Amino acid sequence: MSRRVVRQSKFRHVFGQAAKADQAYEDIRVSKVTWDSSFCAVNPKFLAIIVEAGGGGAFIVLPLAKTGRVDKNYPLVTGHTAPVLDIDWCPHNDNVIASASDDTTIMVWQIPDYTPVRNITEPIITLEGHSKRVGILSWHPTARNVLLSAGGDNVIIVWNVGTGEVLLSLDDMHPDVIHSVCWNTNGSLLATTCKDKTLRIIDPRKGQVVAERARPHEGARPLRAVFTTDGKLLSTGFSRMSERQLALWDPERFAAHEGMRPMRAVFTRQGHIFTTGFTRMSQRELGLWDPNNFEEPVALQEMDTSNGVLLPFYDPDSSIVYLCGKGDSSIRYFEITEEPPFVHYLNTFSSKEPQRGMGFMPKRGLDVSKCEIARFYKLHERKCEPIVMTVPRKSDLFQDDLYPDTPGPEPALEAEEWLSGQDADPVLISLRDGYVPPKHRELRVTKRNILDVRPPSGPRRSQSASDAPLSQHTLETLLEEIKALREQVQAQEQRITSLENMLCELVDGTD
Repeated sequence: MSRRVVRQSKFRHVFGQAAKADQAYEDIRVSKVTWDSSFCAVNPKFLAIIVEAGGGGAFIVLPLAKTGRVDKNYPLVTGHTAPVLDIDWCPHNDNVIASASDDTTIMVWQIPDYTPVRNITEPIITLEGHSKRVGILSWHPTARNVLLSAGGDNVIIVWNVGTGEVLLSLDDMHPDVIHSVCWNTNGSLLATTCKDKTLRIIDPRKGQVVAERARPHEGARPLRAVFTTDGKLLSTGFSRMSERQLALWDPERFAAHEGMRPMRAVFTRQGHIFTTGFTRMSQRELGLWDPNNFEEPVALQEMDTSNGVLLPFYDPDSSIVYLCGKGDSSIRYFEITEEPPFVHYLNTFSSKEPQRGMGFMPKRGLDVSKCEIARFYKLHERKCEPIVMTVPRKSDLFQDDLYPDTPGPEPALEAEEWLSGQDADPVLISLRDGYVPPKHRELRVTKRNILDVRPPSGPRRSQSASDAPLSQHTLETLLEEIKALREQVQAQEQRITSLENMLCELVDGTD
């Protein structure tokens, strides 16, 4: 009698559970814009949601503890003149968030720890460089103040938010609309998907496409991709028969040898291909390839025929990928391993109502005392509902195997160091004693936005208090204007006093 061998995994029994009704956020007018972004961003301090707003674009920022019904007059973050399409919290400052809009601009905001009385309307800085709407934002995982944006103009721009300058502009790599952009673990490479159905790996500092795979999924709907910790790629898309798919790719199969020098190949007796070439670091290397699997995925999972675009959320600490479909009412999750079949289905969390978007909490914002390994913030039409993923454990002690050291809030590099070619892995912290978010840290812009040398158009940007000190010439001009205004006010005061005296004399004469 044969016996089925059960795969050993500490994540085999992960289960999802919706938060109680009093822990949800009620009466939020979630945006109805037809755009395939998550519409929600969360960190250990705040929950941000793109909302409906008349006369422009806005999003609401709530302290995590402010659950329950949200007042209809609760202050919003406003400033864009068209709908907001994407938002992303800075991984190195829990009080800083970036927003991208249909009005072609990116705005970076400082959110105070206290609840503001009025709408927040003044961004720290406005970044203008795209010619069409901006729908994708992503902060660099290890370098301070480095922000990536991708627009409808098929251009990717990498900014230094601390100066407002463009660090890199990748404007000739995508012939059509960009659907997703993702940094790898140390921020040295980008994975992008495009409407031309090509998955690309890009070295942004060299401005080169390192590897690419045409039609990783045959279907017509948008596809997305994220890096795993070992450098592989997870992609979601649709088959030719409109079935939703999850695929795992090894980029080394896209390009046999990544170096610039010539490579050679011969067949072996078994029909394999033996290659010689160079690595990206100019080291000589050998390769043995199976021609039947030359550009096939390492693993492929087919799911269902729903038409909702799958949003992949990858947790590098547990190697679990969570798939949340827009318009679905479920979250599927899979464990990625180094042994065949590489992608293992774990479970599905299902609820009654479909999701309009989804926020994913960084690992440092989880409750380690409850063995919580992931937390989602599911957007409904009028509310946001937390969903907790837990590993069942009986012990109350800290579970070292569930919580390896995880990326903390300190950057490993400055923007200039990264641009010069340096790479560094994230600075890790332990969650043994839990994580306490640091107090409000102000993001300072060290010099004026280089785009502000021309007069601002409309109400998009006004002078920010965080801008750099004024030049000596400008300061002297302002002082002269103040002196002239003071003299004018004094002259008017004397005239008013004289008129009052004349009025008194007239009144006394009539008496």
